[in-house]
Amino acid sequence: MKNNLKQTSTAAKTSAEQNKNQNKKAAALWLFAVSFIAVGLLLFCQLYFGNPIGEETTFYQNTSVNGIDISGLNKQQATQLVDTTLANEMANTTIVLTDGEHSWQLCGKDFEYVGNIENPLSELLNYGREGNFFEKKKIEKQIKQQGLKVEIPYENLFGGMKEKVNEICQEVEKTYHECQIKFDPNKAQMFTLSKGQTGKVVDREKLSSALDKAISSKNAREIEIPLAEIVPENNGEELLKQIGKRSQFATSYATSSTKRKNNIKKALECFNGMTVLPGETVSFNQTTGPRTKENGYENANIIVGGNYVPGTGGGVCQASTTLYNALLLADMEIESVCHHSLPASYVPLSFDAMVSEGYADLVFKNSSDCPIFIKTICDDQKATVEIYGKNFEKGKEIKTRSELVRTIAHGGDKIISDKEGKYSNQVLYKGEYFRLKYPKQGYESKGFLQYFENGILVEEKEIRHDHYQPQTGIIIEGTEDLGEGMSLPDNGVKFIPPQKNV
Repeated sequence: MKNNLKQTSTAAKTSAEQNKNQNKKAAALWLFAVSFIAVGLLLFCQLYFGNPIGEETTFYQNTSVNGIDISGLNKQQATQLVDTTLANEMANTTIVLTDGEHSWQLCGKDFEYVGNIENPLSELLNYGREGNFFEKKKIEKQIKQQGLKVEIPYENLFGGMKEKVNEICQEVEKTYHECQIKFDPNKAQMFTLSKGQTGKVVDREKLSSALDKAISSKNAREIEIPLAEIVPENNGEELLKQIGKRSQFATSYATSSTKRKNNIKKALECFNGMTVLPGETVSFNQTTGPRTKENGYENANIIVGGNYVPGTGGGVCQASTTLYNALLLADMEIESVCHHSLPASYVPLSFDAMVSEGYADLVFKNSSDCPIFIKTICDDQKATVEIYGKNFEKGKEIKTRSELVRTIAHGGDKIISDKEGKYSNQVLYKGEYFRLKYPKQGYESKGFLQYFENGILVEEKEIRHDHYQPQTGIIIEGTEDLGEGMSLPDNGVKFIPPQKNV
């Protein structure tokens, strides 16, 4: 019995030891497998994703910058080599620019080497490094066969050279312009031609490329500046034949004071001889400038709040109105126009053009495809504006039409006591009257442009819709009481009541 137990115990120990050994072998095998897989993954990542670019990374074989071989160098070594080589070579390089008649020397020693090569070298170093092992090997093979070359532009390498080249180009280039029409409204032959001028323009891109090649050649070179010639296209004589009078408009100032006439003439003189190019915008106020005594304007009546009062520059609105109507008939675009508070006596309703510094202006634009030319004529009787430009099509004519929509009832008279004695030379006593202003009815009106072809109306368009407000009459009455036994004669001033129906 004891022998059997002993044999059983010995067998159990032997079995346990065998299991322990098997477990150790399994653990060893598992560790080996894990290590093998990890090494495999690491190798796979290196092959597929590649190593990060560092200072130890070198340029591919057959790589050059401006002809300088940097194969196998790291970035720091390549930078030093390129900077040193280019600076030394440029110091001994002379480039001659010529236009066939004159020449200019660019000596490398006259310019500071600045060497902006950081970014180009980084791009070269990174080229083809982003792919996996197999892709990089393919690119590396291509580079060995075909080479990897970069040319850094001269303006990035040498300070001041670009500016010098630009100065030379400006000397060589010649301004181009077409035949131009000269306008002098004071001559019998108002329009003459100036000849066009052939221009010369440097092809900057070609010149820059030629300079880069010259610098890389390391030898003195002569470069003929590439020029493009621009020849005038228009025929001046044909252009001159197209010019004619597009419109004319006049207003009378025969009964105006000498000072008012002066102001109208002064304002219109600012436009006499003006040339307005296609698309150009003109402001009346900016052109005439401030209406001051220093600028030659005198005191004359102006409209303020529906009343005529003395003011510097009175009459200028007649100048702007005359110009406005001439522009309309010439088919120019009106960008801004204002009407008076009272109708103007020298033009129909809705065809006046009030101007006032700061809040009312006449602004127009040359909406044609050719220049327009303005001539103004002022004598003692009338002011005239003529607009010249490209002739209208044969048979075309423009007219204006004013339409009274309705009259607006006035409010009759208002009696004001002369408490300040301003009108004491006219009235003195209560019941004594002096008419300062008659009441006036107002108007609602419209303005139209009419387009005719061979005498037939083909289009009419509304351009204005205005309201001229009615004006209250003003009667001045004296303020002193009549003495005992005094009586006043009838001075003929009759009170006008408000209008009821107009």
